Amino acid sequence: MSGHGHGDGERTFAALPPARGGAFTRTWWGQVWLKALEDTALDGQQLKAGRRHARAGAVGAVSVRPGRITAVVKDRDGTAHRSDVLVREFSEEEWERLLDLAVDSAGHIAALLDREMPPHLVEDAAAAGLDLLPGIGDLDPECGCEAWDHCPHTAALCYQVARLLDEDPFVLLLMRGRGERVLLDQLQERSASRAAAPPARDGDEDSSGDVGGMPGVSAEEAYASAFLLPPLPGPPVAPAAPGRVPSLDADTEPEPGVDPAALEFLAADAVGRAHRLLVEALGSDGEAQGFAEEVLTEAQDAVRLAAGSPAPWIAARLTAGSGRSRAEMDLATRAWRFGGAAALTVLEEEWAPDAEALARAGARLAEAWEDDERPVLRRAGGTRWTAVGTEAQLRLGEDGRWWPYLKSGGRWVPAGPPDRDPAAALATASTAGAV
Repeated sequence: MSGHGHGDGERTFAALPPARGGAFTRTWWGQVWLKALEDTALDGQQLKAGRRHARAGAVGAVSVRPGRITAVVKDRDGTAHRSDVLVREFSEEEWERLLDLAVDSAGHIAALLDREMPPHLVEDAAAAGLDLLPGIGDLDPECGCEAWDHCPHTAALCYQVARLLDEDPFVLLLMRGRGERVLLDQLQERSASRAAAPPARDGDEDSSGDVGGMPGVSAEEAYASAFLLPPLPGPPVAPAAPGRVPSLDADTEPEPGVDPAALEFLAADAVGRAHRLLVEALGSDGEAQGFAEEVLTEAQDAVRLAAGSPAPWIAARLTAGSGRSRAEMDLATRAWRFGGAAALTVLEEEWAPDAEALARAGARLAEAWEDDERPVLRRAGGTRWTAVGTEAQLRLGEDGRWWPYLKSGGRWVPAGPPDRDPAAALATASTAGAV
């Protein structure tokens, strides 16, 4: 999710892609937001229509500012309506209380910086008379269609905002009247003021838990105050391209069984992998990231090398060495290009799920489509479901992702990358079949 602001009083988020099945929100605070909508709206059919609009991607860019969220929502016939939902702003006195509560607990600040809504902050605020999250009647609709209650357009806007709140609870705080930058500056100012306060007298226990006025803070407080420190130097920059591969041409004859061309191919692969690992370790945004290289078997590594489109004679050697036929290697390399070792495992192996895993899979399939859009799926084997009347199949990996397959030439062929949403994965297989 990305958003740009006009000053610190407004943020605009680009239109989100369609939501293909599943719940609109995965966080507890997003669920509270939607419950406020569902408790407020008088017509359940309007909510259902709004949910369909949001799923279909009918909600345009969302503008969030103190007291109001706004977007243009289109009907199925293309008619556009400006829709607004109003949320009560906090007064200056209420913000003073909320800021004091946040600074009182370093864990609150740490959670907000980690894009989490700390439940204890919400509870502490409620105890102080502040309802940080909306309740029944707090989401007040205004729409160009002139409906007097929540209409499909304002409902769709609320469903879309639930997805934004999942990624960044500062969106809710902006609705209440404070943008992220202003809020962090105010928290920084209060934290600095407390840090500059006179130390406790000898023999007293200070607020950090130290006895006798000894300096020190807890690890939690130190972590939460990290945004007060000056930034660290930037990480090293990865080279734009891999280094040159050394030439193995020599005047002397190679040892028996040693093929210089094959060694050059392996050297080029090693150089390319080293460059890729460096780029991934540093991250595309220049920030260092943790990275652990995947350990492959010889047969898996042969597929990885073959997927790199080497010379035909090298591909033939890799195929023979992996114990696969040419047709099997073609399928294996196709799977590899869609998802590496995990895709290869889904192609060549079938795991046996337990009852709990099957129940989770069944529930995920049941919620992935609306009632009138759900395809008929026939389970074929432990973790494979075929869409009746089509040439499309879903395969469930052990990590919970769904892999699209298409029947071609009497065999099931990988049709695309995996997806957490089975509806999206099946759509990929259907699209591949149409092509």
